[in-house]
Amino acid sequence: MVVEDNDLNRRLFCDVLKANGFDVEPVADGDKVLKTARDASPDLIIMDIQLPGVSGVDLITQAKQDQKLCDIPVLAVTAFAAQGDEERIRSAGASGYLAKPVSIMPFMNAVKELLPD
Repeated sequence: MVVEDNDLNRRLFCDVLKANGFDVEPVADGDKVLKTARDASPDLIIMDIQLPGVSGVDLITQAKQDQKLCDIPVLAVTAFAAQGDEERIRSAGASGYLAKPVSIMPFMNAVKELLPD
């Protein structure tokens, strides 16, 4: 599942994942993330941290407190990588962290590292 409010970034992440054989559930609206995750039961959530109206960090925290979602790994992706952000995001429950702009190879390596074989 790809959570990204920027259309171009969301399309890029989805296209790269599809080209590598993954099924993808795109989500643009932060308010729909948890419901979509419960309905889709994804193997991985790729979470933009800067979403309008809701923090990706808060969504990660809520997912980790949800019995149905707590075991799904989260790859956090953010454009605003300030000092301490990675620790704060990982403390919320993110399994992986990438700063934007994201290159395709590091992105796919991070995805594969978080998915079961």
